[in-house]
Amino acid sequence: MLNRQESEVMRAVYEMCDGKGSCLVSPLEIMSILPEKKKYTPERVDKILRSLELDDYFDIIDSDRKGEKMYVITLHPNGEAFPRTQLQVRRSIAFKIGLSVGGAIVTFLVGLLLNSIFS
Repeated sequence: MLNRQESEVMRAVYEMCDGKGSCLVSPLEIMSILPEKKKYTPERVDKILRSLELDDYFDIIDSDRKGEKMYVITLHPNGEAFPRTQLQVRRSIAFKIGLSVGGAIVTFLVGLLLNSIFS
């Protein structure tokens, strides 16, 4: 499971690839999609991209275009399934919250029932 920063960077990469399976992007293009509150740096983005590459989301090839650092990113099946995985995580969290609320309601009702029986 990805942490918040990795998830944000992966979402940006997925948007940049736009369903093509591969793309040519610069760190600044990726940073333009990321939330500004986090204050990402090109070095931090590079580190996160390398960790995502190790997790088998995509392959990265470093390139150079007119003196600007570029990445050639080719998505793997894990990277292509990223939106589906995020949806499953949200559903799982919603289910756990619903289960907790349901359990609290049942506990409250059983408490009221026991209180009315023994009083």
